[in-house]
Amino acid sequence: MADQDGTGLVDDNELQRILSAGRPFSIRTVHLMLHLFTSNSSSKIGPVEFVALWKALKQWRGVFERFDKDLSGKIDSGELRDALLSLGYAISPSILKVLLSKYDSTGQGKAIEYDKFVECGLIVKGLTDRFKEKDSQFTGSATLNYETFMLMVLPFIVA
Repeated sequence: MADQDGTGLVDDNELQRILSAGRPFSIRTVHLMLHLFTSNSSSKIGPVEFVALWKALKQWRGVFERFDKDLSGKIDSGELRDALLSLGYAISPSILKVLLSKYDSTGQGKAIEYDKFVECGLIVKGLTDRFKEKDSQFTGSATLNYETFMLMVLPFIVA
């Protein structure tokens, strides 16, 4: 159903269309999904990757709904912290503040909607996964040169 052109792969526009049936996902979020759910950072996703992505989105939707306690369609600072923690990401208050500032579409830095929660989660997941590759002892620190750092971070900025 998602593969409209019959290539056996789903590109960014096809993925955005299928995922935006309810609420729209930004093309940036779609590009982050493609980056994180393909092994070669391809601009297209195959059936195996699509299933993995679909399962992850279902999990994130469940987490979002569980922590949106007031059913506002948004999660605030405490709810975001708890939601990310339930996904395995312990975020410091200073990082949480940066995330809210970036992903609150009102610009107030108070709460984020589901699509921005997914984008935020993709960034946190992706950067955490990349950092863990460099922190093999799980000490919470790693030594990187500038090139490695840039190659680790830039795909998440330019997605």
